[in-house]
Formats: sequence, structure tokens, C-alpha cells
Amino acid sequence: MRQKRSSLVHLIYFSRLNLSAEPAVRARELGEITRQAQKKNEFAVVTSFMIVEGNFAMQVLEGERQSIHDTFQRISVDQRHREVQIIEWREITKREFVTSFTCVSRNGTNDTHFNKAALLPALQRGTPRGAAIHALAITLQSESMSRQGIDHLFV
Repeated sequence: MRQKRSSLVHLIYFSRLNLSAEPAVRARELGEITRQAQKKNEFAVVTSFMIVEGNFAMQVLEGERQSIHDTFQRISVDQRHREVQIIEWREITKREFVTSFTCVSRNGTNDTHFNKAALLPALQRGTPRGAAIHALAITLQSESMSRQGIDHLFV
């Protein structure tokens, strides 16, 4: 018996960011990306987790097939991203991320996780692995939830 195709998918991509090098301006630009993405993703019923390391963005998007297609099309023409590349697109049985949009940048509190993932060399070569990006996103989400006193997730 054939399995029914799921319309729930996840897409993992990475891009180079066109953002300011000046920290205060860059923080405002990332804040604007967050506000816009949260609003659009909530409307499209998309959950996502974006990781920023240096001038690279990596994101896992989850939702219905058409919503993910439309969301990615919007990202791929956004002038704040360049060299946008899909790493993985596959069907999933359930969502793993809890918010419409979360953005985490490398900093002193999560540096250990970024070092362990060691994604920067692969990003610079243009060859990051979807599994490594996904694992880092799950780890960062779990750490954030733990800091908030949430010990498990009901999805």
C-alpha cells in the first residue's frame, strides 16, 4: 500500500546577507526582517528558524507545500539576501519549530553550539549540509525554551 503524500514540508536554505557591518544598524535590519517575517509567516501558517553567522543566513521553513513555495519565492528576490540556495526540500510528518519566525545570531552565550556545528567553512565553500543546519536550529530552539522554563514541546 502506498503512503499518502504529505502536504507538510520543510525547506532548508542558506544565503549571503546584504546587511550593514555596523552593529547597531545591522541589529535594526535584523529586527526589521524579524517583524516582516513573523507577520507574513503567521498569515501563511509557516514556522521557521533562522540562524545568522557572520554574513550568512540559514533557515528552516515548515508548512504546507504551497505556503513554503510562496515564502521561499519571496525570500529569493529579497534584496537583503543574495546567492540563495536550497539545500533540502522534503516532506515531513510534523512541525519541529514553534514560532512563525525566530532569528538567532552567533553570540557569547551560544558560541559553543556554533563551534560544534562548524558550519562557517562549509558556508564559505557553498556546501553546508542540511542535517547540520537542522541540528543546530533544534539545539538553539531547545536551549531557548529551556531558558524560558519549557522542558518539552507538544507539537
